[in-house]
Amino acid sequence: MGLATKVQLIKRKASEQWYVNLPSAVAQAMEFSRGETVERLIEDKSLLALRRPQAPPPVLKKTLHSSSTASCNSGASASPAAPGSESASGRKPSR
Repeated sequence: MGLATKVQLIKRKASEQWYVNLPSAVAQAMEFSRGETVERLIEDKSLLALRRPQAPPPVLKKTLHSSSTASCNSGASASPAAPGSESASGRKPSR
């Protein structure tokens, strides 16, 4: 769910300027600083993204999950093929 905001238009004699404001709580949560440069990206006509080239580092570091031991030994407990059966490649084993 997103937070609704209104698009504002300022008309001048020679130009017009469109504004979309961020609430103070959002700017503080994102740790924006005064004068910070951001990039606007148009994904499509329903999505406008804001990218920060110089974002602060995350507070929580991501860690790699170790894979379970069962997935490491996936073929270790397989029973050998019965005589005359086809192998995984679809061919009969050579004798």
